[in-house]
Amino acid sequence: MSQIIDGKEISKQIKEELASKVKTCMIKPSLAVIQIGEDPASNAYIKGKAKAANEIGMNFRLFQYAFDTSEREIVNKIVELNNDEYIDGIIVQLPLPSGMSTKKIINAIEVSKDVDGLTDKSIARFYNNRKCFVPCTPQAVIELLKRKEIEVAGKHVVVVGRSNLVGKPLVQLFLKKDATVTVCHSKTENLKELTKLADILIVAVGKKHLITADMVKEGVIIVDVGITREDGKLYGDVDFDKVEKKASYITPVPGGVGPMTVTMLLKNVIECYNNKNTGK
Repeated sequence: MSQIIDGKEISKQIKEELASKVKTCMIKPSLAVIQIGEDPASNAYIKGKAKAANEIGMNFRLFQYAFDTSEREIVNKIVELNNDEYIDGIIVQLPLPSGMSTKKIINAIEVSKDVDGLTDKSIARFYNNRKCFVPCTPQAVIELLKRKEIEVAGKHVVVVGRSNLVGKPLVQLFLKKDATVTVCHSKTENLKELTKLADILIVAVGKKHLITADMVKEGVIIVDVGITREDGKLYGDVDFDKVEKKASYITPVPGGVGPMTVTMLLKNVIECYNNKNTGK
């Protein structure tokens, strides 16, 4: 039977650490969130971020705009927040309404306040090993493994999924930690053969139960990033009940990477605050 990597519990521990840091701040760190439109999923995500920020004593400011607001107005607001010394981190809740340029709006965020790590400048810094904020979900995966004291160096890591938000950054993060990395995607023809080679398997596709028990080896470590909603329930990319019997460690869905992603966002905001106040 595998050990469950409990993202909720680890997230709770980290938030307690962050709350202690916030108490030492002369002025509370502040996160600004821009929301455009009324997407129900976005509302839920923002509610979760606000709750987590309040739990650690961080200021949370939400700026809401109608779906038909002009890009110019949104960009002007971001520029204003860039210049606001009391705002430490800025994020734009995605996805944006159809017809809006995500790249144009995201790139208006000053790199020093880009706590999601999504601007072109942040991405360039990330892939060139320069100081920047690491995207929150990939950072959450690495932190989960670190907190469980799972050694990565020398291990064969198989990443299923090559998205710009999760898969590709994870490859870079694992390479930095001296892992051997294989990337699989929708055009991979021998997926089962490759996933069975993994010492550590990361799955970030968004396809219910893509990974079954016959696709992994005994003792594998699995981090399931994918999530699918079906009939009111949430499912991961991994068939948890069956794969759990073969894995040495495994994350559940929900309750694995999700809670940690929000916590890594808060961690980035505090880092931004510290950078500003130490002149780094």
